[in-house]
Amino acid sequence: MQPASGTPSTERPPRVPGTARAVRIFGVPIRLHFTFLVLLALIVAAGLGGDQAMLAGAEYLVALFASVVLHELGHALVSRQYGIKTLEIVMYPIGGVSRLARDAKPEEELWISLAGPAVNLVIAAAILGTLYSTGRIGSPESLQKAIDSNVLARIGVGNLILGLFNLIPAFPMDGGRILRSVLARFRSPERATAIASSAGRILAIIFVLFGVLNGYYMLIFIAIFIYLGAEQENAVVQGRALTHGIPVHEAMITDYRTLSHGDTVRDAAKLLLSTSQQDFPVVTGGQVIGLLGRHDLLRGMAAEGQDAYVAGIMNRDFVRISPDMDLADAMQLLAETTSCALVMEGDRLAGLLTRENLAEFLMLRKFGMQPASLRA
Repeated sequence: MQPASGTPSTERPPRVPGTARAVRIFGVPIRLHFTFLVLLALIVAAGLGGDQAMLAGAEYLVALFASVVLHELGHALVSRQYGIKTLEIVMYPIGGVSRLARDAKPEEELWISLAGPAVNLVIAAAILGTLYSTGRIGSPESLQKAIDSNVLARIGVGNLILGLFNLIPAFPMDGGRILRSVLARFRSPERATAIASSAGRILAIIFVLFGVLNGYYMLIFIAIFIYLGAEQENAVVQGRALTHGIPVHEAMITDYRTLSHGDTVRDAAKLLLSTSQQDFPVVTGGQVIGLLGRHDLLRGMAAEGQDAYVAGIMNRDFVRISPDMDLADAMQLLAETTSCALVMEGDRLAGLLTRENLAEFLMLRKFGMQPASLRA
C-alpha cells in the first residue's frame, strides 16, 4: 500500500511486533501481521459469496494477495533506484507497508508512491485488455457474482480497484504520500503530513458512516485501520520534528534500578511494585547481561515460579543505543520493541529510554522547553 517512514539503518532492524516469520522475495522479507489473518478469516467465513468452487475461490484470494505483494515490490524496486533499502514488507488488512531504511525526499517519495498503484493498474490493463479483445470480459453486472468462469476478470477488476483506491489523496494510502510530496515543495514536511493525515481521518469517517448506513461492516473494519494509520503517520512525523538533532542523553532516564543475575522472580516483583519502573537491566559485575520487562516477569512467574532466577527468564536480545544517537532515530527503534532501550556508553549502562519518558519529553518540547533547560 505505501512505504512506511524510514527507520535507522541497522544490521538487523527490529521486527514489527505481531508479525510472523518472513518469507523473502527478491531479497526483501515479507511478513504477515496477525490482523491480516483476521481479515482473511472474515473473508473465508463470509464464504466468498457466489456459486464458485472452493478451488476458484482460493485462486482468487491467492491472486489478490500476490497483487498486493507485487504492489509493494514495485515500491521496493523504485526505492532501490534511489539507493533506499527496503528492510521488510508487512502485510496489513488494508494492504502492505514497505519499511524503508531512510526517509525518502519529496521528489523520491512521489515516484516511490506512484510505483505501487502503477503495478496494479498495469496488471488490470493486461488482464482486462486481453479479456476484452477475446470477447470474454462479460458485463459489469455479471462480475458482481462470484462464479468460476469470471475469476480472471474479477482479479483484473480487483487490481483496478486496488490501484485506484491507493491513489486517493489521503493517508495512509499512496495518494496521501503523493499529496505530501507535492505539498512539501511549498510547505514544511510536518504541515504537509498534517494535511494528508487529516484527509485520511476524514475519509475514514466517511467510510464508517457509509458502512453503518448501508450495512457494509467490512468497510467499517477497513476505515478503522485507515484512521489509525493516518494518526500514526502524523504522530511519527511530528515526533521526528521535535526530536531531530537532539541526542539520546538529553531525554534518557538516569535514575533507575537494576537487578542482579542472582536475584529471583520474587525480588523482581518487589522492585516492580516499589518503583514506577517496568523494565529492569540485569547486571553482573557491572556488566549488563539482559533486560527483564514486566511481561517477561509475569511469564516467568507463571512458568517457573517465584523462586526462579531472573537470569533464566530475562531477555538477552535487548535494544542498545548510544547516548549520542539522534533521538529521532532512537524513537523509531523504540516503537518497534516491546520493552525499553538501554543507553550504553561502551559496556557501561548510561540510562534507559522508555516510551513513557519519551512521551513526556515530547510533551514538554511541544511547550517550547529546550533540552538543555530540562537537564539543568
